[in-house]
Amino acid sequence: MNNAVTSRGVTGIDAHQHFWNYSPADYPWMDGPAMEALRVDRLPGELRQLQERAGFHGSVAVQARQTLEETRWLLELADASPWILGVVGWVDLRSDAVTGQLESFAGHRRFRGVRHVVQDEPDDNFMLGREFRRGIAALGHFGLTYDLLVYPRQLPAAIELVREFPNQPFVLDHLAKPCIREQTMEPWKSEIIELARFPNVTCKVSGMVTEADWTRWKPTELHPYLDVVVNAFTPSRLMIGTDWPVCTLAASYSQVVSVVDDYFSGFSQAERTALYRDTALSFYGLEDSA
Repeated sequence: MNNAVTSRGVTGIDAHQHFWNYSPADYPWMDGPAMEALRVDRLPGELRQLQERAGFHGSVAVQARQTLEETRWLLELADASPWILGVVGWVDLRSDAVTGQLESFAGHRRFRGVRHVVQDEPDDNFMLGREFRRGIAALGHFGLTYDLLVYPRQLPAAIELVREFPNQPFVLDHLAKPCIREQTMEPWKSEIIELARFPNVTCKVSGMVTEADWTRWKPTELHPYLDVVVNAFTPSRLMIGTDWPVCTLAASYSQVVSVVDDYFSGFSQAERTALYRDTALSFYGLEDSA
């Protein structure tokens, strides 16, 4: 058995990772010298090897382009790679045609949720727009989840959104990207505590290393932020995600997993099982054959 599996007591599901065939036109956000490491193809074969070494047997692929083509492509990858247990795709939640877009994917059993790159929207209240909220309402008709990708400044809008839709399952990506590099806690901490009061929200333990100093981060710098989400959500509402390959800007796949392994090593077996597997299974409604 893999040593990582032995230490944590359960094989894992990576609840947040990406794939792409790189082209400058499709991924303009990868422009600039700092992003050079990302400008190569990242496909299932590469990830599978990394996951097996780290003691993971499945994952959830999350959109990296805001196109319907992206969603179709990810579902094709999942068809070819059964260990891709779920896909969080993109549809235009503000479109009058959103129901039809959702219907076109809803028959695929691995289409489990939707995400919009809200962090890049200039309006901090983007999610509270009438058209967007109408799209969120449509997700419930198909039993789909929604991934919240926001910066701390957008947390107040996220709180209002989840309050309005108490029956819609939401998951917060990357702890809402706190200012780890600056070691700033507020108002992020207070707003995370407020968001966690809503039982329809879970949180991904993901994306931390790229919010720290990419070349000089230390695991201990991440611990105060982990303390906040553990206390706010409890381990039963947390799921591990590596954010591969974006994480490679600051750390390897194994380093990202090791940070979580080390921090949670003293938690109970039930808490670790929830973090590494069961919360992702239940939240996304995944079919897990492991």
